[in-house]
Amino acid sequence: MGKQKRALLRLWVQAGVTALTNGYLRGFVEGKIFTGPTKAACVPGLNCYSCPGALGSCPIGALQAVLGSRKFQMSFYIFGFLMVVGALCGRFICGWLCPFGLVQDLLYKIPGVKKLRRLPGHRVLKWLRFVVLAGFVILLPMFAVDIVGQGAPWFCKYLCPSGTLMGGVPLVAANTGLQAAIGWLYTWKMALLIGLLVLSVFVCRPFCRYLCPLGALYAPFNKFALYRFQLDKDKCISCGECQQACHLDIPVWKTPNSLDCIRCGDCRRVCPTGAIGTSIQSMAIQKPRKGEQLVQQESKE
Repeated sequence: MGKQKRALLRLWVQAGVTALTNGYLRGFVEGKIFTGPTKAACVPGLNCYSCPGALGSCPIGALQAVLGSRKFQMSFYIFGFLMVVGALCGRFICGWLCPFGLVQDLLYKIPGVKKLRRLPGHRVLKWLRFVVLAGFVILLPMFAVDIVGQGAPWFCKYLCPSGTLMGGVPLVAANTGLQAAIGWLYTWKMALLIGLLVLSVFVCRPFCRYLCPLGALYAPFNKFALYRFQLDKDKCISCGECQQACHLDIPVWKTPNSLDCIRCGDCRRVCPTGAIGTSIQSMAIQKPRKGEQLVQQESKE
C-alpha cells in the first residue's frame, strides 16, 4: 500500500468509526438522546453519551457515573474494558478510533497558518492529562459528594469539549427549553471548546496532548500493548525524519513507544530505511507457515 493511500486509510477509518458510533440520525433531527440497549456498552474512544447520535457510551463518562454513584463503588466491566483495549493496542484508539481526535486532525490540516510543533511549557503541560484523569475523573466523583452521597461527573460536566461539541451544541440547538436554561456553565464549556478548536488549527491535537484523560489512561499501555512499534536498530540511521514527520514532535528513533504516540503511522511512512515496524509484523514474520513447519519437521526426522 502506497504512503498516500495509508494516510487516506486512517482518515476513512476515523470517519467511518465516527459515523458508526454516532449513527442515530433520528436523534439529531428530534434533539433526543438514543436510549437503546447498545448504550449499556462502552465504545473505545471519547464519544459523548449525550450526543443525539451516540449508539454507545463513553468509557470516561461511564467510569465517572459508577465512581460517583452512592450504590456502586467499582465497575469491573469498565475497568476490564479499558484494560483489555489498552493491552491490545494502547493509544492506537486515539489515532484511529476517536471522533474528537478526527475533529482536531481535520482542523490541523487547514493551510495558510504557521504550525507549532508544541506549546510553550510542553514538558510540564503534557502531565496535565494525568492530573485531569486522577482529579476530575476518579477522585472528585468519589469524594466530592452531595448530602445523599452522590458524586458528579466532574470531567463531563466542567471540561469535556467532545461532550460540548457532540452533545451540548446539537441538543441546545434543537430544544428551545434548553436554550432558555443556558447559564454560566454552558458558556464556560463553549469558551473552552472554541479555544481548543482554534488552537487545533495551529497545534496538532492540543486536547489529546494536554487534557484528555482517556489518552492518559491508554498511554502507559503503549510500551507493552500487543500492537506496538518496534525499532530495528540495525536499520535505523538516526536521521530524524520520523520526528520531523510526526505532528506530535516525538523522537520515534529514540522512543518508538512514547506515551504521546497515537499510532498514526506518519513516522513509518517517511522512514528511509524501513526501520520502524510493528509487533504484529514481527509476529507474522517469526511465525512459520504450516507448510514450512512440515518441512522443518521432516528435515529433523
